[in-house]
Amino acid sequence: MAGHSDVFHHVRDGIFFEVPRFLSRPHYEKLEDVPLVVLKALHFDHPATIEEVNRALEGKIIIPQPFGEHFHLTKFMILEVVAALIVFVIFRGLAQKLEGGQPVRGRFWTFWGTLALFIRDEVVRPTLGTGHHDHEPGSEEIGHTVAHSSHKPSHPPEAHALSKAEKLVDEHADLIGLGHHTAVTAGHPADKFLPYIWSVFFFVLICNLLGALPWMGSPTGNLWATGVLALSALAVTLIAGMREVGVVGFWLSLVPKMDLPPVMKVLLFPMIWVIELVGLLIKHGVLAVRLFANVMAGHTVIAVMLGFIAAEGVASSVALSSLVIPASILGQVGIGLLELFVAFLQAYIFAFLATLFIGTAVHPH
Repeated sequence: MAGHSDVFHHVRDGIFFEVPRFLSRPHYEKLEDVPLVVLKALHFDHPATIEEVNRALEGKIIIPQPFGEHFHLTKFMILEVVAALIVFVIFRGLAQKLEGGQPVRGRFWTFWGTLALFIRDEVVRPTLGTGHHDHEPGSEEIGHTVAHSSHKPSHPPEAHALSKAEKLVDEHADLIGLGHHTAVTAGHPADKFLPYIWSVFFFVLICNLLGALPWMGSPTGNLWATGVLALSALAVTLIAGMREVGVVGFWLSLVPKMDLPPVMKVLLFPMIWVIELVGLLIKHGVLAVRLFANVMAGHTVIAVMLGFIAAEGVASSVALSSLVIPASILGQVGIGLLELFVAFLQAYIFAFLATLFIGTAVHPH
């Protein structure tokens, strides 16, 4: 039976949640009662008996399939919804605290607030804060940088009025780990992309961290999930670029300016344009593959290390098992700790690269 020889089924998507065997029980009395979707998910390579089916379902909780054969609910779909709800609950609570004028207190809220401001001040604004929309310090236009200081501004306060949310974040920046030296930009041109970058960063982060919980999994360990995230980044990049420089201007800006004779431009422009277009698609494709590969690789290494314990030679030798089992467990713990770091790192890299791609679209030159 192929389903039992697949040692990586725990880290893949499916219509089951893997749980300890005592939490599940045989599900069916007759083979005719087994849904076709369940039989397909078990990957039998021969006609199975009801005993084999129930044995294969030990340690599995079947996800209800209300849509039948046309659309299957999977573990990663449910976990993606869970991740989205977690992000919503956390930042709805954080926003309410800021809107109420209360200081951000407690390690939990401080942690998430610090991450949010780090992405804003160290990723989005520095990457998207250049171009013809920016102004030199001292300008009275929107985009002026207001540094934290005890001195009053030399210009009329209404010219530099911060939004309510910006004021609250500014006032409590020291409470969430930034201190008074941090510069806050009123109406910074990059802030219009913050909702997307924040959303994708924290969604990817929570999806990654769910894989560290028992019986869960990382939706970002599925190429379809990371592919959709990459498509969203591509869509934001294209829309932002076309809004910034116009539809025609954006697509023409894919080709850098070339100081060439007109005849050479006519010959080279189409070829370079196609190359740049393919490069744009490839960059976003790599964005999906990079996240998927790094998350899946960690789970695979952990599965291999724990698989050493179940190896036939180890199980049959007391001396060998006394060496392999502790080493496998310690190795799994070490890789697990590394996976926690990778969860944050890959979320940061995805958000940073998405911001970088948006920056190249809105500031093509």
